[in-house]
Amino acid sequence: MDINQIFGYLGALLIGIVLGLIGGGGSILTVPILVYLLFVNPVTATAYSLFVVGVSSLVGAIRNIQKGLVDFKTAIVFAVPAFIAVYIARKYLVPAIPETVFTAGDFSITKNIAIMLFFAIVMLVASISMIRNKRADSPEETVITYNYPLIIIEGLLVGIITGIVGAGGGFLIIPALVLLAKLPMKKAVATSLLIIAIKSLIGFIGDVENLEIDWSFLLLFTSISIIGIFLGIYLSNFIEGKKLKKGFGWFVLVMGVYIIFKELSK
Repeated sequence: MDINQIFGYLGALLIGIVLGLIGGGGSILTVPILVYLLFVNPVTATAYSLFVVGVSSLVGAIRNIQKGLVDFKTAIVFAVPAFIAVYIARKYLVPAIPETVFTAGDFSITKNIAIMLFFAIVMLVASISMIRNKRADSPEETVITYNYPLIIIEGLLVGIITGIVGAGGGFLIIPALVLLAKLPMKKAVATSLLIIAIKSLIGFIGDVENLEIDWSFLLLFTSISIIGIFLGIYLSNFIEGKKLKKGFGWFVLVMGVYIIFKELSK
């Protein structure tokens, strides 16, 4: 095992620790770790990320179900358009992207570069969301209502983004659940994990039919991430996750800018 592999698997542990500490955001690191440390092809990396994100979120969702924090009706209303969109994106949209997306003279953007650039943009948006951290909350006793047209549109949008970049999209889902379904913040965070788990794993099914999956590697990487989740949950007893969120947001911002410069300088 070389030094890059060691750092790659430590990265898998870090993904889980971040998820355990702040309840989200860690999955945004999965694709960069797979691509730059473990040298996985970007298209395959986004597929692997869906599996890692899906399984990790499912672990968190099960914990929240046991605590009675998950609103199943809201999860179904939001998840149905989301998982349809993510499956279509992985099964048809990503394979349809041409190998050379754009060419101007000697400069060209390949499919792999385009995916990483789009991923970097999503990272920048997610980082701003984490840095600002000013989500509107709903009172705990608010009657849950549904703006169905907007929820469906939001679900489709999140599903497409998740399908292309392989990230969970919690930074888009949680505000939508608070604003469009009037869920209290605690329930919105808990319910979002179930939505992320469902749509990520269904999206991954679209990849099983298109890609050759290295199951031994993927299961090892995912297992290390899950160990990280439980370690993060334990550390959350001593460290306040909310205080770390802004700092992690700045880290994600720097990573997003780094990816843009790295990909455009190829």
